Amino acid sequence: MNKTQPWIFSPRFDLGLIIGPAIFITVLVLIFNQQIQSLSEMPLWMWFALVVAIDAGHVYSTIFRTYLDRDELNKRPALYTLAPLLAWIVGCFLYSIDALLFWRVLAYFAVFHFVRQQYGFLMIYARAEAKKFKILDQTAIYLATIYPLIYWHCHTRDFHWFIEGDFFSFNAGIFFHTAQALYFGVFAAYFIKEIALWHYSKFFNWPKNLLLFSTAASWFVGIVFFNNDLIFSASNIIAHGVAYSALIWIYSFNQSQVKNSYVFPWLKNFFTYKKLPFYLTAILLLAFAEEALWDGFIWHEHQEIFQIPAISSEAFLVWLVPLLALPQATHYILDAFIWRLKDDENWKKILFFNLSKKS
Repeated sequence: MNKTQPWIFSPRFDLGLIIGPAIFITVLVLIFNQQIQSLSEMPLWMWFALVVAIDAGHVYSTIFRTYLDRDELNKRPALYTLAPLLAWIVGCFLYSIDALLFWRVLAYFAVFHFVRQQYGFLMIYARAEAKKFKILDQTAIYLATIYPLIYWHCHTRDFHWFIEGDFFSFNAGIFFHTAQALYFGVFAAYFIKEIALWHYSKFFNWPKNLLLFSTAASWFVGIVFFNNDLIFSASNIIAHGVAYSALIWIYSFNQSQVKNSYVFPWLKNFFTYKKLPFYLTAILLLAFAEEALWDGFIWHEHQEIFQIPAISSEAFLVWLVPLLALPQATHYILDAFIWRLKDDENWKKILFFNLSKKS
């Protein structure tokens, strides 16, 4: 049976910007882990590349899929109005009770977002496969991310998601060992299934399997294999942020071939190969502005760059911190809605515009 590989955009694009980042950072960490672990703190250039450009940048890429798309705004006005408003109100309420509670809820919300992204990519790459194997595929991709998180909760780690103590810590040996057995058992069953399918159908789904392998590798290496903040940050941010920004660009590129529904019509020009720097510059500037406020008001880690007076008033921080976190929180909420294939056939047609004749 001669099937076409189910790439989202193209082999080169997907391998370079969706699947490749996780593989790249995993290999880089395995080769240069000693040099990375010898660093006492994150160098300024690394902070700018990881935290500003990729982490905060991918959050702002979402606006091209949401608030800058007139058709999308008209289709779900309540979602786009209430999501940031409720996120801020709930954030202020949580922070007024306890700052750690606010960061803990935001951290677990972020984890859910990160886990679901990998699930979503795998389901896209498995879209043409038999449904009878769907549960095994879903279990495998969830365990690829959740097992390292369980390990994290049951073992002392020298890193955190947002702030120290934002994850709960458990002394649950039986639970951990059960999760560990399930992790390796499911992956063994998955690989046996894939080898059997390859044998009988003469087809091997490269993007799906590379996505699963790269996800499992980057999460295991970043959380379990090494116990280092810089390694975790690099593995976590690069694998997630680059792929997400790339998916937004794919969607917008394909959409621009069909229609122009942007609030500002000239934004369509951002999504051509020649104008890619404009797209990257736009999200980078927004990300830089946000990080300037975070660092100046809250973290005070790069005061040589951001000359902004620090805020110490707890009454002021109660509404300021949730406000600064609003782009992230809104991004997490909207992401749970905007990529639902079953509920949005028009999006499906647009996203797979370049693939409809091939898969």
